[in-house]
Amino acid sequence: MKKFFSTLLGLSMLLVACGEQKTEQKTSTETAETIKIGAIGPLTGPVAIYGISATNGTQLAIEEINANGGVLGKQLELNLLDEKGDTTEAVNAYNKLLDWGMVALIGDVTSKPTVAVAELAAQDGIPMVTPTGTQLNITEAGSNIFRVCFTDPYQGEVMAKFAKDNLNAKTVAIMVNNSSDYSDGVAKAFAEEATNQGIEVVAQEGYSDGDKDFRSQLTKIASKNPDVLFVPDYYEQDSLIAIQAREVGLTSNILGPDGWDGVVKTVDKSSYSAIEGVYFANHYSIKDTSEKVQNFITNYKAKFNDEPSAFSALSYDTVYLIKEAMEKAGTTDKEALTKAIKEAQFSGVTGSLTFDEKNNPVKGVTVIKIVNGDYTFDSVISK
Repeated sequence: MKKFFSTLLGLSMLLVACGEQKTEQKTSTETAETIKIGAIGPLTGPVAIYGISATNGTQLAIEEINANGGVLGKQLELNLLDEKGDTTEAVNAYNKLLDWGMVALIGDVTSKPTVAVAELAAQDGIPMVTPTGTQLNITEAGSNIFRVCFTDPYQGEVMAKFAKDNLNAKTVAIMVNNSSDYSDGVAKAFAEEATNQGIEVVAQEGYSDGDKDFRSQLTKIASKNPDVLFVPDYYEQDSLIAIQAREVGLTSNILGPDGWDGVVKTVDKSSYSAIEGVYFANHYSIKDTSEKVQNFITNYKAKFNDEPSAFSALSYDTVYLIKEAMEKAGTTDKEALTKAIKEAQFSGVTGSLTFDEKNNPVKGVTVIKIVNGDYTFDSVISK
């Protein structure tokens, strides 16, 4: 009997201890001195130019918000991890941030790692907003996954409409990176919408990641003499294709999606003629004269001594979107925060947005034209 009561007492003390531990954990979370925001991006590796630009925008917004009193009476604490442009690294980074106690995630930057991380965040219910992941299926992972940028198909469709309405194109050719979901997704949407618009797709040529010589494909395209050449890829490949297209005598108007942003930095001034007159879809223009845009540009230049790309602006907007959602929800509870993001009517540097039923933003597309090595504003197009 004595042994029985001793065991019972031990179990009772264990239960009490467990209850106290849970209470302490809950109290610790509720009384945290900061609001923990996780961020993931490629700060090193082949797409670091995008990751650095994006996360610079994130850091600028965090600093501004904290300087103005923070959110819900607390400072924002940013934990930014480098995923090196690699999906496995992105997943590892996410798990570290989850263990750290993030209440919301900003990222990832490029589409493939974003898809992988979104699947995890959906399972955990962590509100996740990618500033720049354009692949269509990202937000299909769960109701708590959002994006601030427009999707790959959306910009492909808009640029096909632009080719018809603004350039009066009757024929188009497409160069597509068969190794890239981004390139393939935009290309398919562009081709389908071009056909819907009555534009004939006279050629489509493919290549792979790492290719440097595109002259064979471009020579075939040149023989068709299309009104427009559509090149949906990132800046490094884009610049090579544009230069070689002019070398083989292709005189078509060149169009592209947002991956062209930053291309001028990769082209020597002696080759500016190759990208002269290129039109590409983007999320905002540094030529926008609105006070909100110009204040952002001024502050960004002061901190980073560089002009902010669209990736910078989208990430900057993402932080402020999450801030407004927290203030509306009055809490950092993940379910309440997700609901507040879903219901947002947000106005930022990259324009005004609401979210559709698939958590994609409803917003316009800014078309940029390259003139003398400068990104000039051309128009804003809606689908």
